[in-house]
Amino acid sequence: MPIDFAVSAFVTLIVVLDPIGLAPAYVAVTHGLPATARRQVALRASLIATAILAGTALIGEWLLTSLGIGIPAFRIAGGLLLFSIATEMVFGVRTERQTRAAEQALQDDFRSIAAFPLAIPMLAGPGAITATVLLRGQAGGKPLELAILLGVIIIACAICAVVFLVAGKVARYLGVTGNVVLSRLLGVILAALAVQFVVDGVKAVLG
Repeated sequence: MPIDFAVSAFVTLIVVLDPIGLAPAYVAVTHGLPATARRQVALRASLIATAILAGTALIGEWLLTSLGIGIPAFRIAGGLLLFSIATEMVFGVRTERQTRAAEQALQDDFRSIAAFPLAIPMLAGPGAITATVLLRGQAGGKPLELAILLGVIIIACAICAVVFLVAGKVARYLGVTGNVVLSRLLGVILAALAVQFVVDGVKAVLG
């Protein structure tokens, strides 16, 4: 059903993108910038991530076919990759690495932080790209499902932009404990979704 696919795609992308979890990293990477510059960074990063994920949804399956990689195999590999990301979220490794990358980028060149590390690899990273390809495989060749997926990508990235714009308030409101708890909870949800991807891939191979 299109509604079921839309809900599944939205939940998957929001969990993988983890906009709330990225809020502290965004605050760190834009610390010291004027308010106008912070808004521009948030919007540009979201637009870049949208373009990357939309492009993945459009040509990702074709690229796999050209390389001779079947969707079931990619589901299994992608599920394992997402599970690895989920374990990092649960144990707090991912947030620490993202914050370090953000701080390093700020030291290198603050004008490019929208593209790196915010858009790549924080938003449109391996996990998000993998999830997009997997969702494109679920959509198959149906134009409606593809349109839904593109819409979900736009909405998810727009939510990330909104969260970034209010990131300072969000980070202060949640506090250290709130951010840790939310990251762990999203990690568990992502782990369950990753296992489901693997199960679907195995079923497709054996079936």
